[in-house]
Amino acid sequence: MPRRPDAFDERAARSRLRSRMIALVLACLTLMTLDHHPGPGSPLEPARDAMGSVFGPVESGTSSAIRPVTAIGNWFTTRRRMQDDIAELQSENSRLKAQQATSQYQRNQLAEYQGLTSAADTLRQALVPAHVVAYGPAQSFSRTVTIDAGSAAGVAPDQTVLNDDGLVGRVLRVTRTTATVLLIVDTESVVGGRVGASMKVGFLTGRGGLGDHGTLELQLVDQAAAPAEGDTVVTWGSKDGAPYVSGVPIGRVTAVYASLRESSQRAVISPYVDFGALDLVGVVVPSGTHSDRGLIEADGTLR
Repeated sequence: MPRRPDAFDERAARSRLRSRMIALVLACLTLMTLDHHPGPGSPLEPARDAMGSVFGPVESGTSSAIRPVTAIGNWFTTRRRMQDDIAELQSENSRLKAQQATSQYQRNQLAEYQGLTSAADTLRQALVPAHVVAYGPAQSFSRTVTIDAGSAAGVAPDQTVLNDDGLVGRVLRVTRTTATVLLIVDTESVVGGRVGASMKVGFLTGRGGLGDHGTLELQLVDQAAAPAEGDTVVTWGSKDGAPYVSGVPIGRVTAVYASLRESSQRAVISPYVDFGALDLVGVVVPSGTHSDRGLIEADGTLR
């Protein structure tokens, strides 16, 4: 039976396809063999040069066109990194500024506390440390402060209050956690004092001022006597140390004038304490007092 023409054509097409595939494989093997030793002597080097001449400018142009696009992403990444670095530096700068601002305060606090321990040792008196938390009038007095220590800390009325510079005042009244202190510069305050050089005694009254205007007036018991400028004045002391223990520095004589009306000598005393900048103070309490906070003993140690 004769073969159909379409079957014959299909077989001929397959034969031609097979022959082309074999030729293509042989050509690839030949190129791979020739390219095994690249360099100037390679038969394919002219073809490489020709392809480079044609496609090199295209590749370069494509890279130049794409580079701004990729650079945008790099710019955003770099900018974010720089912003993070700036934020970190600003935070560090703020921390250092805060540390610098508080370091002076901390040094002052340490110096004041060391001054209190020294005062306790010198006066042989136990102290309850406290901070001034408010200024303001109390009852009929105009110059008072509030401290953050009360009866729970062992503080009671008519106790001496001092700081590392000298006499501050006396306790007026207390609550469990606070106490009101009458400053010696109050016009109603009267403190017994002793002039250091002559040991003469007298009474100091406040003039009501604070800071540079916070002066006292001294009148000696012996009206014929007069202190000299520069003399120091300390507390005379009261019975049982209430409201003032003896030997606490008060101030120094800055001026002396005569009172014609009373035929006596008076002196202006500049206190050692800056009443406009009170912070850490100590309240004199009996040794062994039970306190809810650390107590500075008479020998300067902390209990």
